[in-house]
Amino acid sequence: MSYGLHKVKIAKRILKFIIIVIGILLISIVIMVFIEVQNTKYLKVKKNAFANNDSYLITNVNIIPMTQDTILVDKMVYIKDGIIQKIADRIEIKGIEILNAKNKYLTPGLIDMHVHVWDRYELGLYLSNGVTAIRNLWGMPMHLRIKEDVNNDEIISPLFFTTGPKLTGPEFIGDDNLQLTNPNEAREKVVSYKKRGYDFIKTYYGLTEDIFDTVIEQAAISNIDIVAHPSQKVSYSYHFNQQVKSIEHAEEIIQQPLNYRLDTLKLNEVINSFEKSKHSAFSPTLTGYNNIYQMLIDDEILESEKLQFMNPLIKKTDSKAQFERWDNTKLKDSTIVKTIKKQHDFHLKIVKKLHEVGTPIICGTDAGIGVTIPGFSIHQELAFYKEAGLSNYEVLRTATVNASKTHSIMNNMGTIEVGKVANLIVTDNNPLLNLSALQNPTTVFIKGRKLNRDSLDNFEEKARNRKNLIASAVRYLENLIFEK
Repeated sequence: MSYGLHKVKIAKRILKFIIIVIGILLISIVIMVFIEVQNTKYLKVKKNAFANNDSYLITNVNIIPMTQDTILVDKMVYIKDGIIQKIADRIEIKGIEILNAKNKYLTPGLIDMHVHVWDRYELGLYLSNGVTAIRNLWGMPMHLRIKEDVNNDEIISPLFFTTGPKLTGPEFIGDDNLQLTNPNEAREKVVSYKKRGYDFIKTYYGLTEDIFDTVIEQAAISNIDIVAHPSQKVSYSYHFNQQVKSIEHAEEIIQQPLNYRLDTLKLNEVINSFEKSKHSAFSPTLTGYNNIYQMLIDDEILESEKLQFMNPLIKKTDSKAQFERWDNTKLKDSTIVKTIKKQHDFHLKIVKKLHEVGTPIICGTDAGIGVTIPGFSIHQELAFYKEAGLSNYEVLRTATVNASKTHSIMNNMGTIEVGKVANLIVTDNNPLLNLSALQNPTTVFIKGRKLNRDSLDNFEEKARNRKNLIASAVRYLENLIFEK
């Protein structure tokens, strides 16, 4: 009897210990999340005096309107309530703050059409690099909260658009994917994501024809656009459906219709299909793929300065995993460095050919995964388009007017015109002569609110080597629990 009671006492002590440990863990998690919330308050509109003003008169400025390849010299721009009201040689407005641009250049804010956002620190990184709108392509519950805060003017952020979770077929297993097993489930998810507030549907690997057909059909009924990472279970031409507004990744052209061969003749067939599909935009994400090459030639890349701006959870998991994968491949295959570089160069040819037949190229970086840094990477992406043969004006179109035309909900940006949102960047030099002028803009306007370089530098410093691994893990766990 006493032996039995002794065992019960031990069991109670163990249970009590377990409860205490779980309690401590839960309290620690709550504290870490709370700390991150406090640490990102620098983005709160109420915490920034400059955010109280969204009406300005910009004088002595050279405008690059992006409506045509031109510069409007020595103009004035009147912004009221975050909207461009007037552009003229002389504007007389009383009782408004004046910004003398001192003969600098005014350009529409940049748009990155393919990013993966992991925390709010990254919002500041995009702004500091002149990115005033982003399209997040891996939707989770936290992104709906960010979107709500942006739309309600709670935080200083690029305009924020997001797909729902990635929709995949039943065979494509992974905790970051949502496997659809039948058409009814596909229909329910499209309806649910629209109702919950996601802006777009993202299709991904493994979608079979019957499931893909249902996604397209319901997306049309629900009036929600599709962004397509091509599925290998259907032909590539399947993605030219009118409900699909953009097709992602140059490497996917090589992997599917070209069957992993750098086949110029086969490529021409794909280019012809794009030419016939007048509604299809293309997001190459050259930087994301080129960073494979960078990992192969730089053994110290994970310790590099730029990786200090990567979310710590992604750096510890995805960045490390990708580096190890390609490092191991290099040990087994001495030709891999040359192979990856050769394919990247072929991607440049893809961009050039698509541009020549009139396919809208939209700038997307795939930032937020691997070693592709939020914000900074857009300048490398634009440089690749220049290398592919586009003029500076044509390159700028990919991150401004082309991007803004992709979805109707983005039509209010991308050019400097009356009635457009005042998402603008001021640069010392003319980006039509040198694209590097877009780096480190002196001033960024987001919905008419003026951010000077000191504020933008502060955003970068806040994001450098941030300590929010646990908070990021909690948000990812939330996604696994509530989206599966």
